[in-house]
Amino acid sequence: MTNSPEPTRFLNRFLKQESASGILLIFATVLAMIFANTPLRALYDMLIETPVAIQVGALEIAKPLLLWVNDGLMAMFFLLVGLELKREYLEGELNQVHNVVLPALGAVGGMVVPALIYVWANQGDDLAMQGWAIPAATDIAFALGILSLLGPRVPASLKIFLTSLAIFDDLGAILIIAFFFTSKVSMTALIIAGSCVVVLAIMNRRGVVEKSPYLLIGAIMWVALLKSGVHATLAGVVLAMFMPMRDPKNPAVSPLKSLERDLHSAVAYFILPIFAFCNAGIHFSGVGSEQLLHGVTVGITLGLLFGKQLGIMFFCWLGIKLKVAKLPDHSGWGALYGTAVLCGIGFTMSLFVGSLAFEESGGNLGVDERIGIVAGSLASGVLGYLVLKKVLPARSVGDGDKIEG
Repeated sequence: MTNSPEPTRFLNRFLKQESASGILLIFATVLAMIFANTPLRALYDMLIETPVAIQVGALEIAKPLLLWVNDGLMAMFFLLVGLELKREYLEGELNQVHNVVLPALGAVGGMVVPALIYVWANQGDDLAMQGWAIPAATDIAFALGILSLLGPRVPASLKIFLTSLAIFDDLGAILIIAFFFTSKVSMTALIIAGSCVVVLAIMNRRGVVEKSPYLLIGAIMWVALLKSGVHATLAGVVLAMFMPMRDPKNPAVSPLKSLERDLHSAVAYFILPIFAFCNAGIHFSGVGSEQLLHGVTVGITLGLLFGKQLGIMFFCWLGIKLKVAKLPDHSGWGALYGTAVLCGIGFTMSLFVGSLAFEESGGNLGVDERIGIVAGSLASGVLGYLVLKKVLPARSVGDGDKIEG
């Protein structure tokens, strides 16, 4: 039996690492910036602006490649988010009330305070105000990737806290997209999307467990939402809510978990890196103090770097002092603070919300909001890692251990 080639073994080992997705995101981001700031810029712009059209009779979907990525591929990401939400609520950590309160409180604080800081930095500028939700997002892939760099020193409860907080954060982002980033609504398309929801509900009620019918109806719903004015990525979340958790005839089979496993690698190792590459191509030529000190840049940077940690820590402290929540097991305030700082890594979700807030509105800000997203996320990642490296013990945390601070 021949051994697999060394590059194949290396790739297999790399993809098994918890930090692999975060590393790929960093690579895609750096590559996008190289393209955007070298003679390759023309090629980069041509690529993301390439028109792509699908037409069936009178139905036509024509968009540049960038929007196919943002509206199409990201619908798959939100489908995965929805599946994770449902699984965690039914059978995971969110099924236990004592595991829910602290991350839920942290998520609320981590959305409200960054948004308030952004509004403070941009008061009086109606166009800039459209980006108020940008610093409210958390990039779970990046945050968990950095946390995994600390290896077994990180207690499982801290990973659960971060994951649960990010799930609530994603839920908040979904609600923000649904209520605040909906353009002029087409009632005909909305009725078709609503009919798809009814069909999904009937299928779920009648015990249909095959995944393909759900995905087919989900695709129709995605097209309808795309034409309706409601953001099409929400189709992924709605579809996930109706995916059966168990096969009534064979409870050991879970269509939801099966689809989640199928999607995980594609989202982590393809969709999110592609999204990062297409959206992170910041052109730094001509960027000066005016752009760096613009209210949008300052609001996003401060919101991610300081707003996230302040909001999460204050709301968590309040919940613990009121005795409605408790610190994660084997963790102290220092570990909780370091994790809160990591939540300031907005990146992919912030880029996505930014594209909805500004790029699709056609607004001319005179500043690239992505500068603030990258600056705030980078600073949060570095600071969070340094804090956790200092406060976490040098050995694995087990029963009876407690992290100081």
